[in-house]
Amino acid sequence: MENGGLMHTLAFFLLSGITLAAAMGVVFKRNLVHSAFLLSVTFLGVAGLYMTLQAEFMAAVQALVYSGAVAVLVVIGVMLTHRQQMSRSNPPNKMLLVGALAALSVVGAIVWAILATPWKVGKGSVVTAGDIGRRFLTDFAPPFEAVALLLLAALIGAVVLFKGGKAQS
Repeated sequence: MENGGLMHTLAFFLLSGITLAAAMGVVFKRNLVHSAFLLSVTFLGVAGLYMTLQAEFMAAVQALVYSGAVAVLVVIGVMLTHRQQMSRSNPPNKMLLVGALAALSVVGAIVWAILATPWKVGKGSVVTAGDIGRRFLTDFAPPFEAVALLLLAALIGAVVLFKGGKAQS
C-alpha cells in the first residue's frame, strides 16, 4: 500500500467517520450552540482528511480559517440571537424529505461527474507549504493585502450595522 499502509488507511476512515458524524450532528441537533460546536469538529475533521492526503497547507488553512474563525463567528452569532430556551433553538423542518431528496440528487450528480471524468495524473513538481508562503509574500503580496483591506472594511461595516448607529460625517 502507498502512503503509509494500513495505519494511513485506518486514520483516513476514522477521520471520515468522525467528520460525517459531526456533520450529521450539525444538521439534526436541536440545540443551536451544540450544532455550532459540531460544525467546528466537522471542519477539524476535514483538516485531518487533508493531512491524510498530504496537503499540509490546505489542512492548516482549513484548521485556522474555518475551524478557528468561521466557527467562532457562528458561535458568536448564535450567542447574540435572543432565544428564551436554547435547547429548542433549532426547530425541526417540515421540508426534511425535500431537502434529503435535493441532497441525494446533488451527491448523485457529483458521483456521476467523478466517475465520468477521465482523470489524468500530472507529473509536476511537489509544491510545499513553504513554496506557497513565499509566493504569497512575493508575487501575490498586493492582491493579498487588497483582500485583507476588503475584509477589514466588511468587518467594520458589519459592526456599524450591528450597533445600529448612524455614520458620522
